[in-house]
Amino acid sequence: MQVIVVLLRGTILAKKITTVYFCQQCGYETSKWLGQCPGCREWNSFVEETVSVSAGKKHGSATGNGLTSEVVPLNQVSVQKENKISTGIAELDRVLGGGIVEGSMTLVGGDPGIGKSTLLLQTCRNLSEAGVDVLYVSGEESKVQIKLRADRIGEFSDTMTLLCETNLDTISDVIRQKKPKVVIIDSIQTMYNEAVSSAPGSVSQVRETTAVLLQIAKGQGISIFIVGHVTKDGSVAGPRVLEHMVDTVLYFEGDRHASYRVLRGVKNRFGSTDEIGVFEMREDGLAQVANPSEFMLEGRPEDASGSIVTCSMEGTRPLLVEIQALVCQSNFGIPRRQANGTDFNRVNLLMAVLEKKCGIRLGDCDAYLNITGGFKISEPAIDLGMVLAILSSFRNKALPHDMIAFGEVGLSGEVRNVSMARQRVAEAKKLGFKTCVVPKSCAAECSKVEGINVVSVFNVEDAFNKVF
Repeated sequence: MQVIVVLLRGTILAKKITTVYFCQQCGYETSKWLGQCPGCREWNSFVEETVSVSAGKKHGSATGNGLTSEVVPLNQVSVQKENKISTGIAELDRVLGGGIVEGSMTLVGGDPGIGKSTLLLQTCRNLSEAGVDVLYVSGEESKVQIKLRADRIGEFSDTMTLLCETNLDTISDVIRQKKPKVVIIDSIQTMYNEAVSSAPGSVSQVRETTAVLLQIAKGQGISIFIVGHVTKDGSVAGPRVLEHMVDTVLYFEGDRHASYRVLRGVKNRFGSTDEIGVFEMREDGLAQVANPSEFMLEGRPEDASGSIVTCSMEGTRPLLVEIQALVCQSNFGIPRRQANGTDFNRVNLLMAVLEKKCGIRLGDCDAYLNITGGFKISEPAIDLGMVLAILSSFRNKALPHDMIAFGEVGLSGEVRNVSMARQRVAEAKKLGFKTCVVPKSCAAECSKVEGINVVSVFNVEDAFNKVF
C-alpha cells in the first residue's frame, strides 16, 4: 500500500492507493486473487483494480441534497395513481407494470444494435409530447449523431434535452439544476466517478456510479433509465450487484438481423416478472406488435408433419408459438440431437419417456426441434407440444392444423397440470383454433371456454392414442 501526500493551498490531503480484486459476477471484494469467488461460487471471475480513496471523504445523503432523511410511519405514506407516468408505448408500459414509477431506476440491457437506444429515444419523444421534462445523457454518441437518429423517429418538443457527458459530477449537477422527471443514461459503462481511480466500465466504477444515480433517483423523485452493455453469455456487463440495486431489469432480446424484438422484464418491484413486450423494427423505429401470437404464427405450413402449436405464459400474457420437429434415421453411430429455442436436455428427456412409455424406438434417430420466431421458452407447459411434434414427425403424419396442445410431462409419462390453463384456451379460441389437448387435471377449467373442443389426456400414451 502506498500513501501519497498532496500539498494544496496549505492543506495536506492523504490519498490511499491500494490494489483490490473484484468479482465480475457479484462484486465480492478481496485483497488477493482467488480462483473461486466465495460469494457466488463462480470460477476465474476476479479482476484486479487500483482504487484510491481520499481520507476523510464523506458520502452524500440518500436525498442527494444534504438534508437529513425523516422517519415516517408507513400508514401515513400516500400512494396515488399519478405516481406512474405512461410512456406512450403500451408494450413498454405492460413490461414496466403500468408505466414509469416516480423515483425508480430501470436497467435496460441487450446486444449491440438490438434497438435499446431507439426504444428509449421513442419513449423520450412520447414523454416530451406529453409535457414531461426529459434529459437524455449520452456517453457514446455526439449530439449530431443523436439528432440524425431522432429524425427517423419524428419531431421532438423543447422539453426533450440532450447532454453528451461522461463525468458523473457534471451529470449530477445538471440533474439537480434542471430537475427533469425522467433521465436516460446511455450507457452506464461509459460514465466515470472522479472519486474512483479505476477506468470507466470497471466493476468499481459501475457500482459507485450506479449508487450515486440511485441516491439522486430516490432523493429527488426522478425516474432514471440506465443502458447496460452485455457480455458474451447475455448478462449485463459489470458486477451482478448492479441488478440488485435497480428496481427494474429489462432485457431486449432477438436477432438483430430479424425484424422482431422482445422486451422481457426479469425483475420488477412494481409489476410481474417475465412479462414481455413484442416490437417490430422498421425504418422509422420500433413498432408495437399488439397480437404477438398471430404475428409468430404467420407463414405456418399446412398439412406438414412435425408441426404443432403450443401455448406458453409470459408473465400474464399467453403466447402461442409453433413447435417444429424433424425425426429421421441416423446415418452415424451416435444420433444427432439439436434443439433451438428450448432446453436441449429437456428434449432428450422427453424422447426417453416416449421410448419407455410408448415403446417407440428413437435411440437410432436424429432429432431436431425448433421453436419458430426465435423465442426461447423454458416453461414446462410446452412439453406436450414437443412430444406430439416428435411423434408426428416420426410417423410422418400431419396433425390437425387447428389443434393446440399444452401440458407438463413427467418422468412417468403423466401429463401434469399447468397454471392459467383457461387463459391459454381462450387465447387459442381467439385465433381460430378448434381443438385443444390439455391435461386431464385442468379439463374442467378449460371446458368453461365455449366454442372450442377440449381433449383431456392423462399420460403420453393416452395422448398418442387420442391424437393419432
